[in-house]
Amino acid sequence: MNHGADILLGLQWGDEGKGKIVDVLTKKYDVVARFQGGPNAGHTLEFNGIKHVLHTIPSGIFHENAMNIIGHGVVMDPVIFCKEIDKLMDLEPKCLERLQISRKAHLILPTHRLLDAASEAAKGKNKIGSTLKGIGPTYMDKTGRNGLRIGDIELPDFLDRYNALKAKHMHMLGDFVPVFDLDEAEAAWMAAIERLRPMQLADTDVLIQEAYKSGKRILAEGAQGTLLDVDFGTYPFVTSSTTTAAGACTGLGLAPNRIGDVLGIFKAYCTRVGSGPFPTELDNDLGQAIRDKGHEYGSTTGRPRRTGWLDLPALRYAVEINGVTQLMMMKADVLSGMKELEVCTSYTYRGETISHLPYSLEEDLLEPVYTTLPGWDEDLTGVTDVNDLPQALIDYTRFIEQETGVPVVLISVGPDREQTLWRA
Repeated sequence: MNHGADILLGLQWGDEGKGKIVDVLTKKYDVVARFQGGPNAGHTLEFNGIKHVLHTIPSGIFHENAMNIIGHGVVMDPVIFCKEIDKLMDLEPKCLERLQISRKAHLILPTHRLLDAASEAAKGKNKIGSTLKGIGPTYMDKTGRNGLRIGDIELPDFLDRYNALKAKHMHMLGDFVPVFDLDEAEAAWMAAIERLRPMQLADTDVLIQEAYKSGKRILAEGAQGTLLDVDFGTYPFVTSSTTTAAGACTGLGLAPNRIGDVLGIFKAYCTRVGSGPFPTELDNDLGQAIRDKGHEYGSTTGRPRRTGWLDLPALRYAVEINGVTQLMMMKADVLSGMKELEVCTSYTYRGETISHLPYSLEEDLLEPVYTTLPGWDEDLTGVTDVNDLPQALIDYTRFIEQETGVPVVLISVGPDREQTLWRA
């Protein structure tokens, strides 16, 4: 590994298994920092037979020697955050000692959630499939220079600032009928703010820079996936933040020349939650079989994920956008028992064959072109040595390496941290 801050991010539409990998890797790092996104992300970690889902808190929180940072690119709902802390305290009583929260991170207000619901309702059949947690409207206030930040809760005029933003939101909502009791939500929100005040609120960009200068190992952890990036994803069916490697720079205060390795995580197949284009989607019994075997239901929402074959033009695109230096393949075990696997290697786009992600992925413009590869029958979940993997899986992995030009250094064969095979 290079000296510098390493970035770990998803290369598909999210849900690639980042939480597990961060947990596997954290013992090598002194600092684990979340750089973007909000509580719409659910990072699932599973060890000792217990499943943990983290929404806002970095996945290094279970490692007693790691400093965990919630960076200023993150948006936080204090109510969800405090619930997460309460669950963690049972398992990790000292977790708050390991957590630093950026004063520059933006707060999600109860009225942001109402704006989210109003926006989705207005879109009708074109709705994005938002988690309705107020994340989009919070980022809109951030870029519109209206936002309320965590550091504001330390200021004497915090309530005035809160009330001014709430009034602006209520004006925007007009006649929209609230989908929850605003007074009740506001009381819970203010109670959570009181709990937040004595926590370690910090100028985390300075902390990150000091950690880098003192030679500490830093891991920047992304949420969602590259194809949901607001600039590079399948717009408008994207999230509201920068999910790519560039987001680690803007969301933490890391200069680009301080980035070491970029670790890209992908599934051996593809999944997507919510609306939006999905060229290799299997909307059939096989797709359902993959969904059930891979437990492809949202860790935050429980929504069934759409499933499909691996899309190499999309994966190559994500590799290039992020400057990925190492690939990690998740859920190889889910593909066991299939005689043949299809892999999308190019698209027919408006009558031409292309091998990159085009401007539009609309179904009527684009058709995936598949290569068929042999599958494998073996159950992989008990494999502990990479040399014991079936040859067909090794060939599948090499094919991906050849197509992307990046080594696959890790293959995951189950949800537990022990079910992780290193190839490098």
